[in-house]
Amino acid sequence: MSQTSKPKSETKPVSKSFPAPVYAETVLMVNFEDAKKYFLEALLEIHYAHTLMLARQRIIAAADAKKCLQALDALDRRGITAAVYDGRCEDLFFYIEEQLAKQIDAETAGRMHTARSRNDIGLTLYRMGLRREVLKMVEAVRNLRGQLLALAEANLETVMPAYTHTQPAQPTTLAHYLMAAVEILQRDTQRLRAAFATVNRNPLGACAITTTGFPIDRECTARLLGFEGLQINSYGAIAAIDYLAEAASAAAVAMVNLGKLVQDLLQWCTKEFGFLRLGDPFVQVSSIMPQKRNPVSLEHTRILASKALGQAQAILTCAHNTPFGDIVDSEDDLQPLAFSMFTDAERALRLFAGLMGQCDVRVERLRQAANDSFLTVTELADTLVRQEGLSFRTAHKLVSEAVKAVGPTYQAQRVVDEVQRLAPKAIGHSLRTAPGELLRALDAENFVRVRSVVGGPAPDTVKAEITHAHHELAEIQAWLKGKWELLERYPQLIRKELAAILKA
Repeated sequence: MSQTSKPKSETKPVSKSFPAPVYAETVLMVNFEDAKKYFLEALLEIHYAHTLMLARQRIIAAADAKKCLQALDALDRRGITAAVYDGRCEDLFFYIEEQLAKQIDAETAGRMHTARSRNDIGLTLYRMGLRREVLKMVEAVRNLRGQLLALAEANLETVMPAYTHTQPAQPTTLAHYLMAAVEILQRDTQRLRAAFATVNRNPLGACAITTTGFPIDRECTARLLGFEGLQINSYGAIAAIDYLAEAASAAAVAMVNLGKLVQDLLQWCTKEFGFLRLGDPFVQVSSIMPQKRNPVSLEHTRILASKALGQAQAILTCAHNTPFGDIVDSEDDLQPLAFSMFTDAERALRLFAGLMGQCDVRVERLRQAANDSFLTVTELADTLVRQEGLSFRTAHKLVSEAVKAVGPTYQAQRVVDEVQRLAPKAIGHSLRTAPGELLRALDAENFVRVRSVVGGPAPDTVKAEITHAHHELAEIQAWLKGKWELLERYPQLIRKELAAILKA
């Protein structure tokens, strides 16, 4: 029997210079493309701001600063964007430094790197990119809140069943349900705003990890780059990952919240529930079944939210159990995940807002469901407490026995009849309360109306919540306007300082 010879493994020459081909292909080339996509503009703005600060502090000569700034202005942005990684430079930072050195001598170009490191540069541009993603998500959450508020206002008196343990529990209103979601979205907004405050702190000046012996002005670069303060401790500025973890956590919680709403609405769209009908632009027909109205937009919302949640968890997993110091685990390979996470989260929020703006609420079907399945009998027990002076436990027992006697098919009049029949044995005398009042207690609209405690479903109570939510919405919009103006203004500060030094 002949033996099958093993194929010889393909041998490649061993590289003796940096970078090894496989390292370039699997790491450096990928990171180079990511850096151009996500961080090029921020990197150039950091170059401008730092050079302007060095000149102001007389750390480098004004003439050298002027040459460096002119070289930055002369960079071919389009050419940089189109550049293909070839291994001559380790990363985008060194590639741009090489391009600057081609315009002015390498010695002068090298003066720009006084009192800084790729460490603090990297952390600065990461934060500059991340803060915009956080603001975009705050905008998406705000827009969804506005859409849900409008729907709540239109359904203040639309009664529906509330569910506990996935079973019909008590009547509420659609407005009450939606305002619960609006309140959650407000807390999502608060978490994202807190994350923005953490992110928008300037780490530039931390250098490698212990600052520098040069008299730099970190407040100056913070102002020129649109930061609202310093990441003060230089060790923490380089080593801490909580700025990203907090943003990812806020996004993750928002996606969990969104997913719970989507799960409900997918059930509501089923034939069995029939509470909601999505607008035609948001459904797809089957390729074989002409009658189908598939609520795929809700399914897309769910998977986008799940993707964003998974990416947020991945960010935290990558950061977990890494050393408290400068480490690549939280740098170029990880950072693009934050952008894809926020992109998917924003897509989910925008899609959900869009479909909620074109849905048809089946008001009569909701009303029927709210007046079925014994949902109102809690109020019957409460009425017995008020009118008959019974303890709630005794009233609860009497109504429970009446429900059992009626059987699985709910009829309000039969419940009243059974309560009256069982009362003498249960409490020792016949009920004094008029049958009409007992019957009114089993009406879903009445059930909702009497629950006017703060936070309850009574229309006037919910209307007050809606008014408050509109004030919150206006405050969030003003906050967003201020933050976007801040990020639009700082490049103008750089250009103003640049014009002054070039003129001088």
